Amino acid sequence: MDIKETIFELENKLQQPDVRKSVEQLNDLISDDLIEFGSSGLVYTKQDVLGNLPASSEIKFVMTDFKINILSADIVQSTFKTEKTDIETGKISRSLRSSLWRNANGKWRMIFHQGTPFGVKSNL
Repeated sequence: MDIKETIFELENKLQQPDVRKSVEQLNDLISDDLIEFGSSGLVYTKQDVLGNLPASSEIKFVMTDFKINILSADIVQSTFKTEKTDIETGKISRSLRSSLWRNANGKWRMIFHQGTPFGVKSNL
């Protein structure tokens, strides 16, 4: 598996409901020094993610335009778009997303993530 496939698989895992509900799986995928600038405008640490995400409502994600930028032998940036649907409310939101992944001792973990909301332009 090449690096793009590896990082895509990791990003995709973080969007799966069973992973988002599992403190153990989240703990394995994100670094202890994670910083996230959420699409909500709030800043999160790993402790925030582990404390809040498993209790949050179920979200269905669609990821598009996935790309990576290899910054060094052990740091990779991913960029992509998401459309997420809250299963309970049906609310749909779209975000531009970027993550930094660090490989330490053969294990990739997310060290940074940012989600920036974007809207659909209209020709009206």
